[in-house]
Amino acid sequence: MLTVDFARFPLAPGDRVLDLGCGAGRHAFECYRRGARVVALDRNAEEISEVATWFAAMAAEGEAPEGATATAMEGDALALPFPDDSFDVVIISEVMEHIHDDKGVLAEMVRVLRPGGRIAVTVPRYGPEKVCWALSDAYHEVEGGHIRIYRATELLAKMRGAGLRPYGSHHAHGLHAPYWWLKCAFGVDRDGDEAALPVRAYHKLLVWDIMKRPLATRLAERALDPVIGKSFVAYATKPHLPHLAAADGLRHRAGESAAAAK
Repeated sequence: MLTVDFARFPLAPGDRVLDLGCGAGRHAFECYRRGARVVALDRNAEEISEVATWFAAMAAEGEAPEGATATAMEGDALALPFPDDSFDVVIISEVMEHIHDDKGVLAEMVRVLRPGGRIAVTVPRYGPEKVCWALSDAYHEVEGGHIRIYRATELLAKMRGAGLRPYGSHHAHGLHAPYWWLKCAFGVDRDGDEAALPVRAYHKLLVWDIMKRPLATRLAERALDPVIGKSFVAYATKPHLPHLAAADGLRHRAGESAAAAK
């Protein structure tokens, strides 16, 4: 299940891609299949070991084209072990809501992204996430859990402040928001056979959708994404000249002020 839409965020063979906070590796695997030179980085040693195992299996099965490479490594998002301008593309998906110093993470991503490079940032969407927090303290009050809920305008402003130029956004996973509301309502810690019947039934629907991609669920998600999509996805570029990003930010703030004055 991908949150980044690669039709809107295309990769070229040989692109140097950093999947920051890669987790189980879903975006890193897709980038590898598309011929990129991928680095999947996460602080969780167990997940990185699993991602490395999957990379090796994909290579053995010929799932990636010639020239594609894949590396899995532990690392700190606030102190990335790469020189400036190391990557053509950076992806950070469902990570920033966990990190106290989100501005520091953005600064590190911008540092390692080459001028003209592109970045994709995804976070839980404000409305659906707010419902989850209202229904369950256990949903977010756990070690390493969500510490903030972004509004789209807040995230885009922080991206501009870091020197990025946002160029597009959308919402994703409209089918998944009701599942998490049910989980929060009936017990977010109840999994498998212990989960409530409505949760188990909805989970079966999601598995069917992910595995089979039937037309009915694809159409339903297309309709639901703008309304209750679980994730907000933003795309941006790193300008070749830093002053261009600053000018963009000034123009954007001036536009907001003018709109507010009307």
